[in-house]
Amino acid sequence: MLGLLNLSRFSAGIIAVLVGYTSSAAIIFQAAAAAGATPEQISSWLWALGLGMGITCIGLSLKYRAPILTAWSTPGAALLVTSLEGVSMNEAIGVFIFCSVLITLSALTGWFDKLMRFIPTSLATAMLAGVLFQFGLNMFSALEDQLLLVGVMLTTYLLMKQLLPRYVIPLTLAAGLVLSGFQGTMHFENMSWQITTPVLMMPEFSLQSLIGVGIPLFIVSMTSQYMPGLAVLRANGYQTPASPLIGWTGFTGAILAPFGGFSINLAAITAAICASKEADADPQKRYFASIWAGVFYCLTGIFGATVAAAFDAFPTALIVAIAGLALLGTIGNSLAASLGDESEREEALLTFMVTASGLTILGVGSAFWGVVLGLTVHQLKRLTR
Repeated sequence: MLGLLNLSRFSAGIIAVLVGYTSSAAIIFQAAAAAGATPEQISSWLWALGLGMGITCIGLSLKYRAPILTAWSTPGAALLVTSLEGVSMNEAIGVFIFCSVLITLSALTGWFDKLMRFIPTSLATAMLAGVLFQFGLNMFSALEDQLLLVGVMLTTYLLMKQLLPRYVIPLTLAAGLVLSGFQGTMHFENMSWQITTPVLMMPEFSLQSLIGVGIPLFIVSMTSQYMPGLAVLRANGYQTPASPLIGWTGFTGAILAPFGGFSINLAAITAAICASKEADADPQKRYFASIWAGVFYCLTGIFGATVAAAFDAFPTALIVAIAGLALLGTIGNSLAASLGDESEREEALLTFMVTASGLTILGVGSAFWGVVLGLTVHQLKRLTR
């Protein structure tokens, strides 16, 4: 319990949740609306996702003493926005259960561990750098629109990195919040606190929806969440076995799917915040940051849409800036690790570029295609040698 009483771990946990909700909560609302969800059902979605992420963050981090962060699949939610049109809510629930069961089976059979051993570390870290790279770019795009706010946060970061590196992120966030308060850009007037009541929605299983939505959702979750999520852990020195993490998150997702929990996966982007040096200089104590994130996730589930509205009250530029700055170190470390081996530099660079491009082919995101191209080049080089 004393390990929780630490400012850098606390701030890393709350920033991870802040970034997760503000960057993609709107997509969750759109996905639920595509299935014809009522306001009560949308709140239930947030209840299931919040509790599912909170319980798995706390449980897995305590079990393995590693900063294991879970999240919904943002690419998966984006897929649902376009795929659930014409699909009933009951059929959508059937899709969620089907996808989570597939994830659980992939852990029980152990094939994902074999896949991770097959992919060179340089390609995995290149994919991670590509996934995170856009957050760094977005920060400087926000600088153009909100020069004062982002400029103050960037200046604070650069100064505190030299003076108080352990607390650089919480101090940078505090500077942004104070300035936003003076500017009057935080709006909490429409908030009203209320506890969410979960809604049980019975599943229906349609072959068309299972194939057309369920399988793409499974592929997107595995390639855009679990692969980079494990890459975050490996890049920061954590060798936690993959199968238990995948199995427990898949099982939790299957249990909460009838309440709207469409996916409980390993986090990719926000996990880098809790696994970084900014969370704690001691790698063995960074798991406390993930526990804090789990606590905040549980609170967001209990209060559902109310907390989502609170996160929405912060200026977009503030969230974009703090996300980019919090991930700066991880982006640099991932690029260095991916390009360090000259014999694998070409395939790693291609993996990074394709992943960072954000392209989508056949409904599957760029992280998957980046790894596919990188592996293809890697195998071709081995054959020619």
